[in-house]
Amino acid sequence: MGLLRHFEEHPASVGESYVGHLMQATAFGLRMIVAGMACVLHGLFPFLCVTTGSEAMQRLHAEMAARRAKACSGAAPGPSPSR
Repeated sequence: MGLLRHFEEHPASVGESYVGHLMQATAFGLRMIVAGMACVLHGLFPFLCVTTGSEAMQRLHAEMAARRAKACSGAAPGPSPSR
C-alpha cells in the first residue's frame, strides 16, 4: 500500500485521479516538446517561429496556474481550453 501512495498523493493534491493527472501531464509535456522544436527551428532560421516558443510557455503557465488555483480552492479542475 505504501508504494501506491506515491502514485496517488500528488494527483489528489491537485484534485485529479492518477489517470487524469497522467493524461494532463502528458498533454502539457507534448505541447512543451512541440514548443521546444519550434525554438530549435527558430534558432536555425531566426525568421521562423519568432514568438511561438514564448507564447506557448505563457499559455502553459497560465493554464497550470489556473489549475493550481482551482485545486487550492477546492474546486475540481475543468478540462484545459483547446487552442
